[in-house]
Amino acid sequence: MADNDDSGLPDFGDQVDIQTFSQILEMDDDEVEREFSKPLVMNFFEQAEETFEKMEDALKEKKLDELSNLGHFLKGSSATLGFNKIRDSCQIIQQYGHKQTVDGADEPDEKVCLSKIEDAIKNLKEDFTDLEKDLKAFFNTAAEESASDD
Repeated sequence: MADNDDSGLPDFGDQVDIQTFSQILEMDDDEVEREFSKPLVMNFFEQAEETFEKMEDALKEKKLDELSNLGHFLKGSSATLGFNKIRDSCQIIQQYGHKQTVDGADEPDEKVCLSKIEDAIKNLKEDFTDLEKDLKAFFNTAAEESASDD
């Protein structure tokens, strides 16, 4: 993770919308403790992992409506935090759960929809793992730097 010159934040690449994420970080009174943003992000990680389990179950049971709802739910949380790649994968899950392509065209073939959702869940989990690692390092680094200053 290289430093992002204009914000002082690490460069999360296309994973994170730095402008949105910076607004979350601005809510912290203490840039080391991150008493607002850190619990918010850690709760998101827990929520996402629970949602992945529900998605896997719904995929096995071929419940497109439920997959769409779960995609919509996680898309909102990830968008609020600026987690772009997670948001985008959730959009795909939501759309195909409604039997629509990402462009909004009808996709009547349920097998195609399930296949697209399965691929999106795979990408979602990979992106989530990378993001979780980067953000846990970000939050722990600030705390470790503070501890070493004492």
